[in-house]
Amino acid sequence: MTLRLAFMGTPDFAAPSLTEIITAGHDVACVYTQPPRPAGRRGREMTKSPVHELAEGFGIEVRTPDSLKSEEEQARFAALELDAACVVAYGQILPPAILEAPEFGCLNLHASLLPRWRGAAPIQRAIMAGDAMTGVQIMQMAEGLDTGDILLSETARIYPFETAGSLHDRLMETGSHMWPRALAALERGGLTATPQGEDGVTYARKIEKAEARIDWTRPGEEIDRLIRGLSPFPGAWFEIETAKGKARVKALQSKYEPEESGAPGEVLDTALLVGTGEGAVRLTRLQREGRPVMDAEDFLRGAQTGKGERLL
Repeated sequence: MTLRLAFMGTPDFAAPSLTEIITAGHDVACVYTQPPRPAGRRGREMTKSPVHELAEGFGIEVRTPDSLKSEEEQARFAALELDAACVVAYGQILPPAILEAPEFGCLNLHASLLPRWRGAAPIQRAIMAGDAMTGVQIMQMAEGLDTGDILLSETARIYPFETAGSLHDRLMETGSHMWPRALAALERGGLTATPQGEDGVTYARKIEKAEARIDWTRPGEEIDRLIRGLSPFPGAWFEIETAKGKARVKALQSKYEPEESGAPGEVLDTALLVGTGEGAVRLTRLQREGRPVMDAEDFLRGAQTGKGERLL
């Protein structure tokens, strides 16, 4: 049996899921994604989302409404006569009329073990909080923020030197492979819905710009998690003094060294060990504004930031 589906997703994280669903033989009647956005150095080029590009490659109709709140858009969606909608990082809240239109409702892939880290940035928040485990789940969507019943779940370890980028890629692949299993079970009526518990609810709020600046007076373990949790985007950052003034630098990889210590922000050796409020952090990959990503050795050669210097 083939299910008639809509796919609703936007970023890179969602694209493999669409591929898996199509490869499993389901009828993807339509893809919903965010409208093209300005891009390029001057913002003059309109860029389609990764899901938009992929769907067009498969010859699937793509819709990019700014909102699904209007009766007209809701009627267009209902006219698709869907068995279900598969949602992955779409970027819009779905109104009740959309949630209820497909026969089996809307299913959402979420990158955490709910009810922990409901919301927009579960991968980053899990690393920043120092979680040892996370996962990816498919849930039955409800009106609340990531409150629906859990239908399928996979766990994943968060490794000591994990970045948001590496965890994103692992959960993206794991999650995409869950769709064929979930949809096959949906076809035969074999999906078991497990309500989320009331305990342990946390919210993964959107990353704010102000959070990204490194405060060297904070404990080193916290700074290390911030660096890894915001790598590669938006990137935790600090400033250095140069002949032309202050320059911003993103720290993209680091290692917490609790046995070391020094004044907050002070470079303690010739390999970018930096003092913090508690312990020290070794910076191993960096990107100076307007320059490529490089390891610490190459950065030091170009930035001339040596032992005794102070990072701002």
